[in-house]
Parts: sequence; structure tokens; C-alpha cells
Amino acid sequence: MKLVSWNVNGIRACLKKGFLDYFEEVNADIFCIQETKCQREQVQLKVDGYFQFWNDAVKKGYSGTAVFCKQKPISVQYGLGELIEDNEGRVITLEFEHFILVNVYTPNAKRDLTRLGYRLEWEDRFRDYLLMLDAKKPVVICGDMNVAHQELDLKNSKSNKGNSGFTNEEREKMTNLLQSGFIDTFRYFFPTRELSYTWWSYMNKVRERNIGWRIDYFLVSKLLEDKLLKAEIHSERLGSDHCPILLEISL
Repeated sequence: MKLVSWNVNGIRACLKKGFLDYFEEVNADIFCIQETKCQREQVQLKVDGYFQFWNDAVKKGYSGTAVFCKQKPISVQYGLGELIEDNEGRVITLEFEHFILVNVYTPNAKRDLTRLGYRLEWEDRFRDYLLMLDAKKPVVICGDMNVAHQELDLKNSKSNKGNSGFTNEEREKMTNLLQSGFIDTFRYFFPTRELSYTWWSYMNKVRERNIGWRIDYFLVSKLLEDKLLKAEIHSERLGSDHCPILLEISL
């Protein structure tokens, strides 16, 4: 099974920059996107052979997630249930026969860290949610998790310490999540690889010089470790300030 995740930073804009070309080329069984930045009725996206599920933010032009899958899921849930209110369209959960997929767009702490407190509370609820699901079936989590976990996950780790996405608190939440029974699949295959990023600032020449961060992930339950086949970062693919990531798994 081939899964792809991509923060498109506005699906309407990304559609004008080759989204469908990549979608057709990669031919994923499940394709997840984050930061759709639209209401469902604002975009006409026809992809033959796929079921579509959208979780829009109440605020127009903000946040949002969507999943496209070839196989019809057993069930679909939007948000985190009763654990925390989700009016920003940040989570979609699809249950299949052998696993549960969670597509997530984790809240950003903001440059001035004014949303760090909310972010950390959200992380705790999200972890509780994942553990609840994992007790039922193995879980695959994908999306923009807005944190560079290790120093090798961003180009300038020293100068970015304490900045949004690289605070000790955010990194610790990712550590806690992984220690709860989940695998960072890219690091599973490439534990020491540097210069492998998924997001770059729009500042001049930053992407060309590969001054980036790895903040997009595929995490899986440890129960799926022997099913992992391949993890890739498609950094050559343009269309957003993020690039797509891919996971192949035997499911």
C-alpha cells in the first residue's frame, strides 16, 4: 500500500501548480493533504477512483484537511471526538479493516509563541486519542506536525532553538508520542540522514539552498514495524512551501 501526505498550503493555489499531475503520477492508495484553506464547495476536485473526505475549518481560508482513498473506509471521524474541540479542521480519522489512518495538521505555536500553551494541551489530547485508537487497531499517522524533532531535522538548529516548531516543549511532546509506541518511519529507514527536509521558507533562495525543516511525518504503531517497506521525501516536487512525503507499507 502506498500512502502520500502533503501540506499543500492552499489546495486552490496548488491545483494551479501541478497538484493533479503529481496526484496521478504517484498513484497512491491513500493521499492526505493538510492546510486546504477552503470550504469544500469552493473547489471542484475530481479524482476518479477515489473516495473524498474533507474537514474544513469554520474560519474561511484557514487550516483544513482532506483524504482521498481508493478503498472505502469502514468509518470516518472528524476531529478528536470529545477530547478537544476541532473547529479548525485539523484531524480526519479513517478506519480500514487492518489499520486506522489519522491525517493531522498540528496547530502552530506562532512566531511569538502566543499559541504554545494551546499547542501543548492539544498535543496531550492528540496523544490520548491515538493511544485510544491504537488499543483497537494499529494506527498510521500522517501530516504536518509542525515540529522538527531532532537537530538533524532542520538546517540551522543552533540559531532556531526556542523558536516556534523547535522549542524544547514541542520536541518533548514528539518524544513522548514516539515513546508511547510509535515509529517515525523516515528515521526508521534513515536514522542519521541530514539535509532531508519537507518545508522551506518563502524567503529568497531558501529552498534552492535547501535551508529547510523536516516537520511532515508518517508515524506508525510499533505493531506495524515489520510491515514497513519504504519512506521517501519528494523534495523535488514544487507547488507548496512543503513537499510531499511517501510511505509504502504492507497492509
